[in-house]
Amino acid sequence: MTKERLSLFDTTLRDGNQTQGVQFSASEKVQIAQILDQIGLDYIEAGWPGANPTDTEFFAQPPVTKAKMTAFGMTKRAGRSAENDDVLAVVMNANTAAVCLVGKTHDFHVKTALGISLEENIENISQSFKHIAANNREAIFDAEHFFDGYKANPDYALQAIHAAFDAGTRWIALCDTNGGTLPSEISDIVQQVIASGIPGSHVAIHTHNDTENAVAGSLAAIDAGARQVQGTLNGLGERCGNANLTSIIPTLLLKQRYRERFECGVSEENLHLLTLASRKLDDILNRVPNKHAAYVGASAFAHKSGLHASAILKDPSTYEHVDPALVGNTRIVPMSNQAGQSNLRKRLTEMGVEVSDKTALPRILERIKQAEEQGYSYDTAQASFELLARDELGLIPNFFEVKRYKVTVERRKNKYNQMVSLSEAMVVVKVGGKKMLSVSESMDADGSDRGPVNALSKALAKDLGPYSAILEDMHLVDFKVRITQGGTEAVTRVIIDSADGAGRLWSTVGVSPNIVDASFEALLDAINWKLIQEGAKA
Repeated sequence: MTKERLSLFDTTLRDGNQTQGVQFSASEKVQIAQILDQIGLDYIEAGWPGANPTDTEFFAQPPVTKAKMTAFGMTKRAGRSAENDDVLAVVMNANTAAVCLVGKTHDFHVKTALGISLEENIENISQSFKHIAANNREAIFDAEHFFDGYKANPDYALQAIHAAFDAGTRWIALCDTNGGTLPSEISDIVQQVIASGIPGSHVAIHTHNDTENAVAGSLAAIDAGARQVQGTLNGLGERCGNANLTSIIPTLLLKQRYRERFECGVSEENLHLLTLASRKLDDILNRVPNKHAAYVGASAFAHKSGLHASAILKDPSTYEHVDPALVGNTRIVPMSNQAGQSNLRKRLTEMGVEVSDKTALPRILERIKQAEEQGYSYDTAQASFELLARDELGLIPNFFEVKRYKVTVERRKNKYNQMVSLSEAMVVVKVGGKKMLSVSESMDADGSDRGPVNALSKALAKDLGPYSAILEDMHLVDFKVRITQGGTEAVTRVIIDSADGAGRLWSTVGVSPNIVDASFEALLDAINWKLIQEGAKA
């Protein structure tokens, strides 16, 4: 059976850039484009040339990719020819292999937003795409508000997309712009579009996630005959986001319903890059990764229940729908004082530790129980659990010793005569018999203070002799504080999430009545875990 080809279109750099709080630089766009290309995306929609300095800079020297670099713009304006429309000219001058133009397909928007006649809008669409075809560019029509438009006036919505198709457009992207169309509706309407004379091999789907149905809607469109799916990494996008390609791609490659029927540019060999790509994007955006994200989340393959862990030990497919390694993720068996020996043995095996001493497992479980009574929690701090177990088994190298540390927070005026805080940390460590003193501030490039924990982290990793190079790509991504008991005897629990250049994400815990002490304990665990993973020698 010959498989059909599915086209994958990524718009992280354009539609994803419309996410509140997200603003890619040109260099960040290059990094992300290279990641997308490495995975195997067919199209990379990189932005709107001329719309802002960043996009203009990017298109002036875009990275060389196998994927078709795509410039975004809009159909020509009424009252001028396509050849003389300066906005359209800037998009064409980007010299990309493909051009995507947005146009109106909902009669309400034509009348209200554009303020032109329905006939003028059809003419603008037709002439714009004839112009693209005449310049030998692959054309994509972003049919804005198509599903809402079809439900309001199906004849006009179809007339608009046929105008683009008849003008030589390669892909007609049916957009659920407001994100309110349900999967069953998308399926019915896509079938009607194909029945109207536009082959499914020319139909694309572009959904938004305002009802948490963007992925489901995209799959429904594919089932109905669409052969291109558009979306973003991690579901970035305005409001509630776009269809999440980190969910769609592995579903297409790993689920029998799609795997047996389709092929796409992403190979199963490259699929393992998906988790790394997801976390790299969050790293660039300085965002905390969603632990519960399908396929790529740190908790996507976590098994806390003793019953589950026991079954997983016998056969992972008992409680996993796919092998986490296929998407570059890992299995986690969280540890707590409720854990059984099956959980513990499984987790130790994944750490690469085989336990021959029959008394070791009960000893480790007892230490977990005692620690959690003091306020520790290892459910979400797996790296600290690993260090606890290794310590009980005598398997932690003595990399360095902290002799003392100090943190100060100062309030002072900046160059704008505003009162700002500045955190400074001093740490004295002993490495290989030699004492070293490091001092660091937590000042950002923009002059803002990242806080005492950031200052401590920078100072601790600043001068650890032979270990400093190993720690260069390590950074903090999240910091959570919880008071485990109130009153004058309050105990503070700090959870720190760390990441590195290899895409690893790990969590550590510290507990103390003093928040700084708790933070420092978690930082020490984070660094020691990283050194062990890298095979550092004491």
